[in-house]
Amino acid sequence: MRLDAEENGPQWADEQDPRCTHFGQILRRTRLDELPQFYNILRGDMSFVGPRPERAYFYGEFEKYIPGFSNRLMVVPGLTGHAQVNGGYSLKPEEKIIYDMEYIEKRSIWMDLACIGKTIRVVLCGAGAR
Repeated sequence: MRLDAEENGPQWADEQDPRCTHFGQILRRTRLDELPQFYNILRGDMSFVGPRPERAYFYGEFEKYIPGFSNRLMVVPGLTGHAQVNGGYSLKPEEKIIYDMEYIEKRSIWMDLACIGKTIRVVLCGAGAR
């Protein structure tokens, strides 16, 4: 990110995020920007699969207009998730919550394995990279 990335306050990331440096775009495209999350997994703060965590600022905003958004807190956040492998960054927040709630209601080892498999495909093939 650039030094003045959030000069105008928190912003939602998009595919052509002007706040991102050229090197940062490479890290995002290859998903290497997610490597620090493994530390959170080792600490037990995250799991491999689950709804992606959102920034605290956005939780407050989303809870105002997306019914059930706070239900995402019922499970540990994940490095990858059902919403990410079924739409990723192109999904609107209200669309993400539908996938997140489906994951919370139907989660199983098979659903986790499917998410991990799709995530590996995204990382190796660059499909869905932002």
